[in-house]
Amino acid sequence: MNFIAATKKIVDNICKNGPRHRCCKHYEDNCISYCIKGFIRMFSVGYLIQCCLRIPSAFRHLFTNPSRLLSLFYNKENFQLGAFLGSFVSIYKGTSCFLRWVRNLDDEVHALIAGSLAGLSMMFYKSTTISMYLASKLVETMYFKGIEAGKVPYFPHADSIIYAVSTAICFQAAVMEVHNLRPSYWKFLLRLTKGRFGVMNRKALDVFGTEASMYFKDFSPELDPRYTVMPPARPIQKSWN
Repeated sequence: MNFIAATKKIVDNICKNGPRHRCCKHYEDNCISYCIKGFIRMFSVGYLIQCCLRIPSAFRHLFTNPSRLLSLFYNKENFQLGAFLGSFVSIYKGTSCFLRWVRNLDDEVHALIAGSLAGLSMMFYKSTTISMYLASKLVETMYFKGIEAGKVPYFPHADSIIYAVSTAICFQAAVMEVHNLRPSYWKFLLRLTKGRFGVMNRKALDVFGTEASMYFKDFSPELDPRYTVMPPARPIQKSWN
């Protein structure tokens, strides 16, 4: 308890008496408290988000296995997401403040460097979804910055076109090569279409060489004879030889 009290006292003194660069816009805090508060705030947010996501599964075992409620609060994933969000924000803010002190100015390039270093926080919570989202937002931000600078042309409705093309690629993969889709996205498509994506006759698509029926080897569609048309018989060509 003495160690915790001493640590708290040192942190309070640093947060109250720490320096702040003239270019920094966090006027109510100095640079050190700015980073510490950012870490604590986002760590709490990440921890609470992961706890809320685990509530349904924990309450499902409320009467059969009450001890599982403890895992709602003391779970490694809770701390991993909190550490990721907290370190991401604190590294970004700390690097930005450090670059302002070193260069004695506030520049947009600082955000690019700080964001790149903040990406190291992914070691606490490895998620392909989050990394792909951050990468796409980086490309989007650089594109709009290029438009503002007059170095990149502006395409009307570019966001709608990109979304349509991306959706078309995903739907094509859902038909021709399901094995290349993420399982979570495949389940999402099944829920969205009430299972219709899973009742296609993919054996007829194997001729294209995409192995469309890899996960549907034992599946045969139930065809209604009333709506099934047999192809016309091809005439027999006699050979004059």
